[in-house]
Amino acid sequence: MRRTLALTIAGGLLLTGTPAHAGSAHARDRTITATLETPALFDDEAGGDADADDPAIWVHPTDRARSLVIGTAKNAGLRVYNLAGRELQSIPAGDGGRFNNVDVTSRNLVVVTDRGRDRLRFFRIDPRTLRLTNVTDPNVPLLFAKDEAEVEDQATGYGLATSGTLAAVSRRHTTRLGFFTILDHGGTVTYTRRDTLDLPRAFTLKNGTTWTPCADPGEDPQVEGMVLDHKANVLYAGQEDVGLWRIDLKTKKKTIVEYVTEFGAPYTPDCTLTGPGEGGRIHADVEGAAIYGDYLLVSSQGDSRFFVYDRRTNKPRTTFTVPDGPTTDGVQHSDGAAVTSTPLPGFPNGLLVLHDGENKPDNNRPSTNFKYLDWRQLGLC
Repeated sequence: MRRTLALTIAGGLLLTGTPAHAGSAHARDRTITATLETPALFDDEAGGDADADDPAIWVHPTDRARSLVIGTAKNAGLRVYNLAGRELQSIPAGDGGRFNNVDVTSRNLVVVTDRGRDRLRFFRIDPRTLRLTNVTDPNVPLLFAKDEAEVEDQATGYGLATSGTLAAVSRRHTTRLGFFTILDHGGTVTYTRRDTLDLPRAFTLKNGTTWTPCADPGEDPQVEGMVLDHKANVLYAGQEDVGLWRIDLKTKKKTIVEYVTEFGAPYTPDCTLTGPGEGGRIHADVEGAAIYGDYLLVSSQGDSRFFVYDRRTNKPRTTFTVPDGPTTDGVQHSDGAAVTSTPLPGFPNGLLVLHDGENKPDNNRPSTNFKYLDWRQLGLC
């Protein structure tokens, strides 16, 4: 998560681009509320520098009631929750570790990007005990950095999406995506890099000028939220200050599903926007990509909204927000998202888990957690 552009125009930005997606009024947003939530995590010394970021859902192979939600807590490692939101296990990131994104493969294997060390980390789920065990090969290679000295610059592994033995990983502060093959040897797990792909860092606007998103010196527009569509052999990648990309993994053809609202907007040296952009409805950052059946979901982090598209055509289907409800507070500035269409106890048409970047009550401390939502509320079953 990185919010670099400051909005100064009353009422937001005038939407001028992406005709197929523009013009969605907030008045037409659905509102759904969370069913339950996980315990608060506090990003301070007393809380162990725990900062919730990205969730994943593991469905138990024989007893769905024992399914799990696994969430990253950055410097504080991983948290493992049951379907009632109760914490079952806490796994530290270790010296220098910072767990950013998480996903689950079909082999009861949890995969994590350790952005502090520029490596993938692997944990095996025991279906009997529901405990996660570290099975990372001690000699796993660096994802992107040339050596440990370069790791210190923290242009390291960041976003993550997996499908089978394929792991797509983004590199922090760059436009680079890496594609890796997960090698499971039974006892330990490692990986090897297949390929890389660089997204654009500069863009030509309608008036013929070149535009780049505002960032600190030496930083390019990065990707975090990603999901792999194994049916179509496609990667959806959210380039945070640019838009949502659809990438054909066979041809590497890249097309934009929707630009962020701020795309093309002029800004001052301190990244304050001074005029309208050419983009669509998503307010940067674009985050939290997930797939449910024929639907693609992403988080509009800048205005705490969520957008759902038809997975096959990429046409918009609905938008929603998550305000305060009778049992939990709402969801603001959401980063990661995970969803399953498998019927689970309490969630007969599937479970949607969202990161909440501003959990309340917070006791005047930086607080985050994960919210559980019943997919039926979206009316898209």
